[in-house]
Amino acid sequence: QVQLVESGGGLVQAGGSLRLSCAASGGTFSFRSMGWDRQAPGERRELVATASDGGSTNYADSVKGRFTISRDNAKNTVYLQMNSLKPEDTAVYYCKGVQALTLNAYWGQGTQVTVSS
Repeated sequence: QVQLVESGGGLVQAGGSLRLSCAASGGTFSFRSMGWDRQAPGERRELVATASDGGSTNYADSVKGRFTISRDNAKNTVYLQMNSLKPEDTAVYYCKGVQALTLNAYWGQGTQVTVSS
């Protein structure tokens, strides 16, 4: 059974940095894309960033220039380096993976990121 486990969330002051990690486990698989969504209280879940297995990346306009997504295909791990954090980045961040073979999508349990002003 595929599992995605996030780590690295926490509390940081505005202007600070955090690095999120997400490791996949539970089977033999490869992910066509891996990425991050986030959901703030009372808001819809939104895409933050994705990275394909071919190396292409995509970012929400609100995080371009501040966040960097990267992945280690051999380890089925994806990272999100978040710099210049703003209070509006406060949310639960969810790791997401789409399997290459089945196109099944999986999400982690989420990790809280809180940015204080």
